Amino acid sequence: MPSPYPTTRPWQHCLLAALLVLALSFSTTQARELAVPEDELIPVELATVGVIPGTGAPVVLLREPESGDVVPIFVGVAEARSILMALRDVPVQRPQTHDLMRDVFGASGITLERVMVDDLVDGTYLGMLKLKLPHQEEPVLVDTRPSDGLALALRSGAAILVAPRVLEAGRGLEYEGLGEDQVVTALGITVEEATAELRQALELPDDAGVLVSGATGRAAEAGVEPGSLLLTVNDQAPDSPMHFLELVRETPPGERATITYWKDGERHEARLPTDVPPPAPGDGPRLSL
Repeated sequence: MPSPYPTTRPWQHCLLAALLVLALSFSTTQARELAVPEDELIPVELATVGVIPGTGAPVVLLREPESGDVVPIFVGVAEARSILMALRDVPVQRPQTHDLMRDVFGASGITLERVMVDDLVDGTYLGMLKLKLPHQEEPVLVDTRPSDGLALALRSGAAILVAPRVLEAGRGLEYEGLGEDQVVTALGITVEEATAELRQALELPDDAGVLVSGATGRAAEAGVEPGSLLLTVNDQAPDSPMHFLELVRETPPGERATITYWKDGERHEARLPTDVPPPAPGDGPRLSL
């Protein structure tokens, strides 16, 4: 029985990519301009998805190394799910919307350089994609919902920058994690709960800590690998992924976070800067069971 869903053929991908490049190349006007100069935007690290207590409204938690704050911004339920899937590196049978956009950019030779959350107007966040097109020196700015931009940034390795007033609006908002399904990224290290089942499968010790499910950039260079057990941050043992984020947040600005982790039957130590890790696409080694 033939599938009721249309099948996308390789030549259709190429045609779509070519049309996208053509449209962007001839685009001379933007729906709007950045609300603040680009050099005033603040780099952040997307840490995880949480919720607002009492309402259950999903928020993305952004770690701002300059102040040490973790700032929530509101997103839709579907976008929150897509962001979590990217953090967890969940395999999908068919490309979802943000996977499709990443693939179209790749087929077009387009590089997503930056995702910018540049304004908050009447309770609505505004964002921009900064795209580098092939054979074109000047980048192109495309208006976007920040939630879509953030989901794309995780899949493409683009930098995330936020306007000071957007961060200021989120300071003081209470948030909480998602419980057992929580996954958190900080310092380029992605962690999740070290359950009894995972400890047994990976032959991990009974020490307190959280399981490393992914590592990029300087953390990976320091030897942190998926399957490691992250034991301490600044001499304190994280008892959950959200506690790991809190311990990183408490590292004094300008100082390195000292982590210890268990790998290959031995304890190791690494000192990592707390600034935003260099952008890296989510295609590095991940924990696979």
